[in-house]
Amino acid sequence: MNLTVLIERIKNHPNYNNVGMILCHNGVVRGTSRDGRKVSGLKIAVDHVKLKNILDENKKRPGIVEILVDIEENKELSVGDDVMILVVAGDTRDNVIMTLNDTLNAIKTTVTKKTEFYL
Repeated sequence: MNLTVLIERIKNHPNYNNVGMILCHNGVVRGTSRDGRKVSGLKIAVDHVKLKNILDENKKRPGIVEILVDIEENKELSVGDDVMILVVAGDTRDNVIMTLNDTLNAIKTTVTKKTEFYL
């Protein structure tokens, strides 16, 4: 999982000359769950068919040049470890921010399944 590699892939995209913004999300393992319990780590499962569909659909949005994602799946991750890097490149701030937000929410709600481990 390497943010620099993903950004370099975008910079080598044939339509990179249309990019005015690259926006990145780097999700990490929190030390507490949403309900306040202490977390020692987590494991993520990914539905790759749903992920491909979400990426394909969001790449069709106005102004979007590329969307790349890397998810640490089927590994026992510890607090502070990277879970997911999502990178969206497009023409304007409005298009890129909205697309990153919508893509991230779709991935988190329909693509990934998180198993948390508690202290």
